[in-house]
Amino acid sequence: MTAARTAGLSSTRIFFRHMLPNALAPLLVSVTLALATAIITVAGLGFVGLGPADPGTPEWGVMLTEAGKFLRTDPLLLFYPALAIALTAFAFNLVGDGLREAMDPKVGD
Repeated sequence: MTAARTAGLSSTRIFFRHMLPNALAPLLVSVTLALATAIITVAGLGFVGLGPADPGTPEWGVMLTEAGKFLRTDPLLLFYPALAIALTAFAFNLVGDGLREAMDPKVGD
């Protein structure tokens, strides 16, 4: 940055040319990992009845709660929403890991 400043570049140009490309990769990885955490958190809150959705709104946590009533007669009703939550969170984690490997020059081949 010191060399860019002495070369006469403006602060805006230094930001977009040097700082933003270096900060973009960690930011994208953090966002994808935070999405997985948010999905699990919202499903957990919906499961205990504190979810952000109105009653009757289809949500994975509410689906788990409703399926718990039929656990003895049809246990697969509980399995499918739980599998959807787990696979979605895992997919976001894989995307975050792939972005980190693709965009971080420090990560080896």
